[in-house]
Amino acid sequence: MATITASHILVEKEYEGEDVLKKLSEGCTFESLAKAFSKCPSGEEGGDLGEFSRGQMVKPFEEAAFALNVGETSGLVRTQFGYHIIKRTE
Repeated sequence: MATITASHILVEKEYEGEDVLKKLSEGCTFESLAKAFSKCPSGEEGGDLGEFSRGQMVKPFEEAAFALNVGETSGLVRTQFGYHIIKRTE
């Protein structure tokens, strides 16, 4: 079964996600932004979610994560948990 490794930043509001995307585009590192803004406990680890396969994450998150190439970062992905910015790391 195919697995990928990804990190994410989780925020509650869309405008917060837009702000984080802006900071990314200005050169801030994904890891530092995850530590500063992510509402997920993984934020303390720079957003690292480790390795996962299909069926382990909620559908919108999974579809966005698996669609990314290694090193790519998503736009905002909305789930029942809030808004995610996903970075595929492997």
